Amino acid sequence: MEKIKMNVPLVEMDGDEMTRIIWEYIKEILLQPYIELKTEYYDLGLQKRDETDDQITVDAALATKKYGVAVKCATITPNAQRVEEYNLKEMWKSPNGTIRAILDGTVFRAPVLVEGIKPLVTTWKKPITIARHAYGDIYRNVEYRVDSPGKAELVYTDKIGKESRQTIFDFPGKGVLMGMHNLDSSIESFARACFNYALDVKQDLWFSTKDTISKQYDHTFKDIFQDIYDQEYKEKFEAANLEYFYTLIDDAVARVIRSEGGYIWACKNYDGDVMSDMVATAFGSLAMMTSVLVSPEGYYEYEAAHGTVTRHYYKHLQGEETSTNPIATIFAWTGALRKRGELDGLEDLVVFADQLDKASLQTIEEGIMTKDLALISELPNKQSVTTEAFLHAIKKTLDGIRSV
Repeated sequence: MEKIKMNVPLVEMDGDEMTRIIWEYIKEILLQPYIELKTEYYDLGLQKRDETDDQITVDAALATKKYGVAVKCATITPNAQRVEEYNLKEMWKSPNGTIRAILDGTVFRAPVLVEGIKPLVTTWKKPITIARHAYGDIYRNVEYRVDSPGKAELVYTDKIGKESRQTIFDFPGKGVLMGMHNLDSSIESFARACFNYALDVKQDLWFSTKDTISKQYDHTFKDIFQDIYDQEYKEKFEAANLEYFYTLIDDAVARVIRSEGGYIWACKNYDGDVMSDMVATAFGSLAMMTSVLVSPEGYYEYEAAHGTVTRHYYKHLQGEETSTNPIATIFAWTGALRKRGELDGLEDLVVFADQLDKASLQTIEEGIMTKDLALISELPNKQSVTTEAFLHAIKKTLDGIRSV
């Protein structure tokens, strides 16, 4: 078949460690034989971020604004150990956090369901999508180590110099402080993204915080969501026979465990980080979790919802064969290609993305899978294969689907 042509490039953000290796495998085996792949490439590997003083991360986010669709490989957020290991200039911030702040987006994460792998929560029958606010909170916090007794104050100085103070705590000795912030405008974007996404996928929307304890910070989220719903979305939700409701996050956790799934659960930034990992693990695997960042302006950034698989990378460097699950990364590529095709009117690109998704799941359902899936799959006659062998098996299935 003639290769599918693209009119507008994707923004391609390369990453680190084992996922960087898999990234190249996917392009070589599953994409380039079928598509004249057109991308604007940014290397977000840790060394390149260090070399450019992290400017390349900013450039990649701005390119996403320019072209509208991006696909991102998993990246390292360095800690003290990584600073020493990679001889970094400094402990650079999370590239995901930087990109999310620039795009002011909301992250939607949902599990990939496949026959033979049952959720650990037996009541779950449908996917649960986590909508995670992608700005502020602990990811843009300011921290201070208290070394001696003293008074900590929250001080705000407005534009005309008026100062207001509030005592945080009188420290009798050593301790630690943290300051967080958020913006009404970002919370409003978060709310609208959630309501619009719920209408698009025709699913109920839940939202949860802890406003009984956080009577200003969390309560602001609750109030903004409710105001926007009442003023802009209530009639649309009722017409679509959809429900929006707010509840405390501890109540939401209890409801989620008892439910059958099939809805969107909106959470603040850190809550969404934790709960998406919980949902992914309970459905089967972090490597079977899709993730897309959606901005209010309609920019999309697709990525896998897991890390760089460091342990497998070290084995790879030693020449050992590895069996690393590439499904989430494949689905990041297909999500971006599908959206690019939808925006550019390229039906053949949309169809290809659907076919690759189908081929990936069909390969697993036929019993060929990576080691992590083989450990939890209930399929008879399953076999665990290396990453490369799995990708070639998907290609074989894909060729069969495309020849029909």
